[in-house]
Amino acid sequence: MQVSGEMEESSLGTMQQRATELEHMAEVLLTGEQLRLRLHEEKIIKDRRHHLKTYPNCFVAKELIDWLIDHKEASDRETAIKLVQKLLDRSIIHHVCDEHKEFKDLKLFYRFRKDDGTFPLDNEVKAFMRGQRLYEKLMNTENALLQAREEEGIKYERTFMASQLIDWLIQEGEATTRPDAEQLGRRLLEHGIIQHVCNKHHFIDSNLLFQFRMNFRRRRRLMELLAEKSRLMPESHDSPFCLRKQNHDNKRHTSFLSVLKRPVTPDELLMPGAPYARRTFTIVGDAVGWGFVVRGNKPCHVQAVDPSGPAAAAGMKVCQFVVSVNGLNVLHADYRAVSNLILTGPRTIVMEVMEEIEP
Repeated sequence: MQVSGEMEESSLGTMQQRATELEHMAEVLLTGEQLRLRLHEEKIIKDRRHHLKTYPNCFVAKELIDWLIDHKEASDRETAIKLVQKLLDRSIIHHVCDEHKEFKDLKLFYRFRKDDGTFPLDNEVKAFMRGQRLYEKLMNTENALLQAREEEGIKYERTFMASQLIDWLIQEGEATTRPDAEQLGRRLLEHGIIQHVCNKHHFIDSNLLFQFRMNFRRRRRLMELLAEKSRLMPESHDSPFCLRKQNHDNKRHTSFLSVLKRPVTPDELLMPGAPYARRTFTIVGDAVGWGFVVRGNKPCHVQAVDPSGPAAAAGMKVCQFVVSVNGLNVLHADYRAVSNLILTGPRTIVMEVMEEIEP
């Protein structure tokens, strides 16, 4: 079936760059909202009185810094200040009287703008909030919309067909007509909420496969805010979940990079008596990532492992071939598909690999 809507290369590149920028903005919003809910739960946010005036739903800067260190969200007070400053810069929090633009380790009152109704709802934030609401609605509804499916011979996890999403949007009252629902899908794609699985097509009423770009339910750590700039690096598109780049200079990068001696096919790996051993790792991502890079195609292989990262701690080594991720066989996938699978999944991943047995 011929499907129109293929994006030109220049348009595709611009849209991907814009979507990545919006995704980073969304990550800050999600991190801030998760922090807000935790602070309410633990009564760090509460009504406070100062000079005969009551300030509703406030937290004290100094107390928040103590809390972040106690809960291992920051290693020291200086880091905690930098983290909360990110939220202040994004207008997620503000000083109760808007007198202080720099977050300081003092007994000053601050609020989340969502608690006092001053959060700025521009078009980008509205699109993000609409996308998050649709995601939660999909996850809380018994339906078969999100499934593992194949496109162009590659299997992708938690995908939806554009035409089926349009059906669902109309059924749920999110849109009244198919053109309206299609336009909503285009807005979600343009604002970085969803993406075509191969980043080749715009959203049209078709059997093309799309995914949400992020897992809205994943628990964010505040330290991820300091990794925001590193994720903007151009090379991060190749394997955006892996290397802890901000902790290493270029010279150190090369110390844990490797290349395969020769290509290996899936059939060769699975052949009875082949000199390969199967291993399984459980890797818990930290604030920066999982600490490894995959490359190659059918099968992928581990090209780099950060010695100080979670993958190395789990026992992963370079030149291992990736067999499965979270139970899904990826022997016939390329590294972009594997990267995407990990990015859209949970922070804890279970990876099965095969490594050559030393003679």
